Amino acid sequence: MDALESWNHEKESAYLYRIIAEVETSPRQRNLFARLANEAEGQAAIWAKQVQESNGTAPLAYAPSARVRVVARLVRGFGVRRMRSILAAMKVRGMSVYGADGTVRSAIAQQGHPMPTSLADVGRRHHTARDSGNSLRAAVFGINDGLVSNASLILGIAGATQNNSVIALSGVAGMLAGAFSMAAGEYVSVRSQREMFEKQIAAEREELANYPAEEAAELALIYQARGVPKEDSRRIANQLISDPKHALDTLAREELGLNPEELGSPWRAAGSSLVSFALGAFIPLIPFLTMQGTRALGVSIALTAAALFAVGAAMSLFTGRSAVWGGLRMLTIGCAAGGATFLIGRWLGVAVG
Repeated sequence: MDALESWNHEKESAYLYRIIAEVETSPRQRNLFARLANEAEGQAAIWAKQVQESNGTAPLAYAPSARVRVVARLVRGFGVRRMRSILAAMKVRGMSVYGADGTVRSAIAQQGHPMPTSLADVGRRHHTARDSGNSLRAAVFGINDGLVSNASLILGIAGATQNNSVIALSGVAGMLAGAFSMAAGEYVSVRSQREMFEKQIAAEREELANYPAEEAAELALIYQARGVPKEDSRRIANQLISDPKHALDTLAREELGLNPEELGSPWRAAGSSLVSFALGAFIPLIPFLTMQGTRALGVSIALTAAALFAVGAAMSLFTGRSAVWGGLRMLTIGCAAGGATFLIGRWLGVAVG
């Protein structure tokens, strides 16, 4: 970013910090964002001086853009917690004081996510089973999407015609179309998110190189808001910022609420989505590729029902509910969707015929 763009960004941040401080009910959080606003104003003054030295004139008075005004209204209307992801996308610091569920992190140490107290704690505290858990969750839900959507499609076609070739062709087309559609959507989603994160981290890298003392001060404010004593906050922040290897990682996590290790690969996400969807979609299709007549339909329904129950039971690993209850719920939902499409297909088949 050039000096004028950096000045505008800091003024934008200061504006949003004041909005957050205005609506925040917690005195500690209100104080944090008010002080962050002052820090941003200080940074803006530095950039304004550089603009004046380069162009001979200082920047004009700051006027928030339409986007910033819209975000400010949303924050006033819905609160900081619900707008956390949008604020983080605009590189508003301090979002890490809120948990992923929107709750405020005010304790010095929290179960499963303790405050770092040394350089060795940075990075190590984030290497948990969460990554593998998220991958497993995505795979299970991808299989479920493929299973329900293609089973419903196959049953709908089966309701309209008894021609196994037509049903099988429709099932294959549905499996391929759904798998590639899911893969494309996942690629675009992860690619867009990664680009946003990379832009934010690049800006943080530039600020860290130019103004390490100011970055340390902002980091200390965030730690104070999370319950760390003032002197300890300063000591920890200065120690972390002094180590180039960990400084950017820490700032991304604590100021922006981002985890650089979780940016994700768009191609890997797309491939995983394609495979998991196709696997689920293939299950109700198998009998129509190997059998004929009503037997194929009956076996397909049985396989789909068994798979639905298994997927529902697997989902209980993430919800904490009973595996049997989860399996029965998924079976009920799948049967309702498949039954509805079968009846619609039967009605359309009679109407067209």
